[in-house]
Amino acid sequence: MIQNLSLCLPVLQSVTHPLPTFVKIKVVGDEVNQDTHDLFKVTFESNHIQTLVTYTPQMVDSWLSDIYRIHGRRLHRLIVDLDVECRPSFNRNIENPVATLQLCVGRRCLIFQLIYATHFPNSLIEFLNDEDFTFVGVGVESDVEKLLDDYDLKVGNVVDLRGLAVDRLGNRDLKNAGLKGLARAVLGLKVHNRGM
Repeated sequence: MIQNLSLCLPVLQSVTHPLPTFVKIKVVGDEVNQDTHDLFKVTFESNHIQTLVTYTPQMVDSWLSDIYRIHGRRLHRLIVDLDVECRPSFNRNIENPVATLQLCVGRRCLIFQLIYATHFPNSLIEFLNDEDFTFVGVGVESDVEKLLDDYDLKVGNVVDLRGLAVDRLGNRDLKNAGLKGLARAVLGLKVHNRGM
């Protein structure tokens, strides 16, 4: 599931919802089975999130150029959701390297398939290192550590959304919550991802 909790941050400052509302997530392929990428429109409530899936550095460059163009005035306070996924390991002594890097800014997401990439573009390395950007996520410190260990990719400024939720809402139970738990506590939403 694509994390885009950058949309949640303003809500953390205001209110919690005691009764969860079920949310349906819909995924529609706009450009699927392309040689270099797939483009999807993910609908989460009334938000349409354009999601690019690629393994090519050129498409990452293009996505980052769009982010700089769209968010030019906000670059000094840009919030970027960051998540990584690894291939499953069926041997507890073997931990597979990060397979995908997921970045979301506003309503645009990138899923970069690191394990298939020929190299990492300088634009991505600079983007991840930019101290003006805040990279957020659930367990994001662990994700950043994996990127550093597996690929020597460094991430500048990192904030775990669980700590932010605890600080804003005063609920210490959120310190160990996952994405679904935060969605329920902060937004009053119950994410149901079966059938995607």
